[in-house]
Amino acid sequence: MQSVGGETGQVFERIYLTDFNTAWQSVLDSLKNRRLDLSNREGGFVQTKWSDNTAEKNFSDSLGNADAYLKAQYRFRISTSKGFYNGQPTIKISVQKEQLVQRDVLEGWRPIPTDSIDETTLLYRIGRIIFLRTKLARLDEEKSKKEIENSGF
Repeated sequence: MQSVGGETGQVFERIYLTDFNTAWQSVLDSLKNRRLDLSNREGGFVQTKWSDNTAEKNFSDSLGNADAYLKAQYRFRISTSKGFYNGQPTIKISVQKEQLVQRDVLEGWRPIPTDSIDETTLLYRIGRIIFLRTKLARLDEEKSKKEIENSGF
């Protein structure tokens, strides 16, 4: 199945030492300000709805003396897959940004390459959320152990 944006985008990946539940919830939290088009937990796949970024593209590309865009839109496609490293669960998270632009009313949408900033930022954000969730879970576990020890059981 060919997507509207075609297969021109790069895929950015990172592996995290965590369990699937933590990684999945971290992906959803990192996208909480975006509307989702597809979310399939069993398949480990999330896709956002198309978002307009005409103003941002025209501003950033005007610095390089490029022609202005009539319209610009993008979406993220994120997939998660389980693995193991040294007996510990790992999750590989892949992010792809599809960017489409239209220069005038006669030209249809066409894909353009990404600058990789949004993808690496999203992977960083997911990593920070995983780190914080893991740290909070560890602190809760230590707190529970201390409460059990202090209760005399």
